[in-house]
Amino acid sequence: MDETALRSLVADLQAGALDADEAVARLRRLPFADLGYARVDHHRSLRTGLPEAVYAPGKTPDQCAALVGELLAVDGGPVLLSRADADQAAAALAHHPGATVTGDRHRLLAWRPAPTRPGRTVVVSAGTADLPVADECAATLTALGLPPARLTDVGVAGVHRLLVDVDVLVEADAVVVVAGMEGALASVVGGLAPGPVVAVPTSVGYGAALEGVTALLAMLSSCASGVTVVGIDNGFGAACAVSRLLGPGAGDGG
Repeated sequence: MDETALRSLVADLQAGALDADEAVARLRRLPFADLGYARVDHHRSLRTGLPEAVYAPGKTPDQCAALVGELLAVDGGPVLLSRADADQAAAALAHHPGATVTGDRHRLLAWRPAPTRPGRTVVVSAGTADLPVADECAATLTALGLPPARLTDVGVAGVHRLLVDVDVLVEADAVVVVAGMEGALASVVGGLAPGPVVAVPTSVGYGAALEGVTALLAMLSSCASGVTVVGIDNGFGAACAVSRLLGPGAGDGG
């Protein structure tokens, strides 16, 4: 439950549109619901402005469906199921149709997306192989009410492809850079964009790329001051970082 939903509940109770028993039934799920195998945090949006998301790996399809259902049962902001495989996604959709599904390798399902809020965001990806992570980031931003512009396949091996769109970077309130190999694109964008830059190293690359470790270390060592770095392949986390950077209320329609 987010702040908007809580205020609505109180207003309905005051106006007589909701009786006390129903209000108590809704509040009984707060601050969390204990399902035995998981404790679903219904207060997270109230505390942080970000809803709890369901991370699918390690969970059964039935557990994924039940967790999504528990989050949907309480009024509030977006509900996200991340990194779902085909069986997990199918189970969740069978019980809870209507989700937007993005990607295959890093499949993200989103129900009840937030209304669009102020803030111009951009997701920049170095190569086509980085798209699964970039797509996850863009889908998460969209669910949180911050649909991004996209600059795709603009890596440093052909940096002129990026420079033709430099105005997009300059006008952005926040930029996410998704890059593997040596991760140099984050420093380039960090030297051009005045807004916050969040860098996502990906596991794309040959032997010495070390499945993303080289890009991670390069981004952490960037000479462009103030570049923020998340974990390898963590497009979801980058989107959440941008939501925090742009202020409270992300994902709750506030």
